[in-house]
Order: sequence, then C-alpha cells, then structure tokens
Amino acid sequence: MWAFLVTEVMFFGGLFLAYTFLRWKYHDAVVAASGHLDWILGGVNTGVLLISSLTMAMAVHAAQEGKRKATVNFLILTMILGAVFLGVKAFEYSHKWHDGLFPGFNFHWTENPGYAGGAEMFLFLYFVMTGLHGLHMVVGIGLVAWIIKRANRGDFTPEYNIPVEITGLYWHFVDIVWIFLYPLLYLIQPPHH
Repeated sequence: MWAFLVTEVMFFGGLFLAYTFLRWKYHDAVVAASGHLDWILGGVNTGVLLISSLTMAMAVHAAQEGKRKATVNFLILTMILGAVFLGVKAFEYSHKWHDGLFPGFNFHWTENPGYAGGAEMFLFLYFVMTGLHGLHMVVGIGLVAWIIKRANRGDFTPEYNIPVEITGLYWHFVDIVWIFLYPLLYLIQPPHH
C-alpha cells in the first residue's frame, strides 16, 4: 500500500508542478479564471471531507476494538460523505459547463481577451486535477462498500483488521490531496496594488 501511495504522490506531484508553472507563466489569467470557481462550495466540500476523515478514523478504531456495528455505521457515514462530496462537485461542473468555462469547444471567455489562453489552461488543469481526485473518491467509495460487506460478515477482529486500516489510509490520502487542491485552485487572491 505504501508503494502505491508513493506512486500516487508522484502522479499528483507532476500535476502540482504543472500548476506551479502555469501560475508563474500566466499569473493574472490564472487569478482571473480562479475567480470563477465557487470557493464556498469548495469550502463546504473541504468540510465534508474532513468530517469523512474523522468517521473513517473512528471506523478503523472501532474495527481495532472489534465493534462490528460501530465499524459498519462509521463506514456507511464515510461513504455517504464521499457521495455528498461528489454530488457537490458534479453541481460545480454543471455550472462551469453552463457558463461556457469548460475547456475546448465549450469555452467562451468574455473578460480580458489577453487572458483567454491562460484562463483556459488553468480551467483545463482544474478539471484534470479535480476530476482525477473525484475518480479516486469513486474508487474509495467502492473500497468502503467492500469493507462494509466484509465487516457485516464479521471478517474483522481486534487481531485482524488490516483491510479496514489500509482502506482508511487510502481515504486519508485522497482527503489530503484535496486539502492541497482547495487553496491552490479556489483561494487565489489577486495581487495587491
């Protein structure tokens, strides 16, 4: 699992490097495009993921203590919170689509024309980074559903609960990625003059 997480860190690290270059090269366009992201919805999603990390940690703890019902309940809560996160993200994506801010043939930049190229690249990176994060969330929800099924069967005991712990590790990793994505994408402030 640790080797897998290292490859994931390297994967997202490449995207963060691309982001850094884009922000350096097209700073003003990136700031303008970031202004179209809904920081309140992003903040709500950050809160949802932080709470899901807590419920996942409580599920792992309950599994370590052999509390089957509590393990299942905390895992169900974690899965629901993950679904809420994805629902909010889908809502955000639909808004960007309707506003003409989806890179490619549906991109219509109406502000400073000099920013159009940089803004489109920023929004492309936004959709790639948040889309891949969302894909990881879908995988995480699938893993949690599988762990719930096994927990219901009574597969986990205080002596054997590694699958719950590994799933928790994956879930926390995905949450941490979002903790970096949120401020870098949503909270870019214009330079003070």
